[in-house]
Amino acid sequence: MDLRLLRQFVAVAEELHFRRAARRLAMSQPPLTAAIRRLEAAVGATLLERGNRGVALTPAGATLLEDARALLRQADRAVLAAREAAAGRLGLVRLGYVGSAMYGRLPATIRAFRRTHPGLRLELREATTAAQVAALHAGELDIAIVIPPFGGEAGLHLRPFDADRLAMALPAAHTLAGRTGLRLGDLAGEPFVLWPAREGRGFHDRVIRLCAGAGFVPEVVQEAHGMHAVLSLVAVEAGVSIVPSAMASVRPAEIRYLPLAEEAAAFEHLAARREAGATPAAMALFAALADCR
Repeated sequence: MDLRLLRQFVAVAEELHFRRAARRLAMSQPPLTAAIRRLEAAVGATLLERGNRGVALTPAGATLLEDARALLRQADRAVLAAREAAAGRLGLVRLGYVGSAMYGRLPATIRAFRRTHPGLRLELREATTAAQVAALHAGELDIAIVIPPFGGEAGLHLRPFDADRLAMALPAAHTLAGRTGLRLGDLAGEPFVLWPAREGRGFHDRVIRLCAGAGFVPEVVQEAHGMHAVLSLVAVEAGVSIVPSAMASVRPAEIRYLPLAEEAAAFEHLAARREAGATPAAMALFAALADCR
């Protein structure tokens, strides 16, 4: 049914006067009268009783008025929702992130974005860099916070997001934990806890190169999936590790963190999205992530 006819009918039904309804609609009375007749013909019932004393709703007209108002409100909401979605103020954004990103600028950025885009729904997923890159290409994530280098950059748009530095992580009770001036080379021969290389090849290789530069190959006695799992094993004295400095607030009473001074220990987090197919909502969040630098 023509929404314009419904709007004209609602105006007449609320005013109960054709001339006043015509003024409200900014139109002349004859076309309005003709429009109501067309609507009655389409419905197959008389909607308005015309008489010398004015206009009155018939039972059919009263029923249609209630539903017409609801239909028009829904139509207005649909148009507004479409405009908000096109402007990036409505919809869903699926954001992936490596665990260490939540200990940097990411939480504050998300809070600020939620305040400026209250109509957007954010779905947050912690995952490794490799898993996030695969999810981006599969269309299962809109934006990812990842650590370079990694494979699969083709087809992705990347921007710097945050910076960090690697640190040694030792159990607080370890004999080396209290030593001043501890260097990475002092960990030669110690049992290491790391994450599988397949979950972050570039990050894993960075740690191996740092150890090689310090004159040793780390003896990996156990692997753990995710940085929190690695630190849990360090806390129970399963071994030492090398982790992002931003993680230093995790179990500080059980783990001693010592940032590495080597230039190669510095790294950055990147915000990544697909070059094609990004929604306006995803573009809005991606811009916010880039602007927070």
